[in-house]
Amino acid sequence: MPVRRVVPNIRSEAAGESREFYGLLGFEEVMNHGWIMTLASPTVPAAQVSVMSHDQTAPVTPDMSVEVDDVDAVYEAVVASGAEIVHPLQDEDWGVRRFFARDPSGRVVNVLSHR
Repeated sequence: MPVRRVVPNIRSEAAGESREFYGLLGFEEVMNHGWIMTLASPTVPAAQVSVMSHDQTAPVTPDMSVEVDDVDAVYEAVVASGAEIVHPLQDEDWGVRRFFARDPSGRVVNVLSHR
């Protein structure tokens, strides 16, 4: 199950200030839905950071996002492992299919594929 990218999600109400700070490190805004903004390196587009005030459709803000080739296969494997599913597998209006699971250290991981 190939991983496409891993993105840390920073919970913050300071999106503008975060954009400016990470801009100093070479990141540029590539997506902004109001509640989540993703910043990426223009030379290495998979190097990304997301800043979130909250999650639009889930009960918690995930600590990180992992994009995979086949989210349905990963979901089946995670459920079979007995890991806690924090947010069920579902299609989102912004073009992803995703679910949240809790890792052994208690971190919430958003696992997704683009549709």
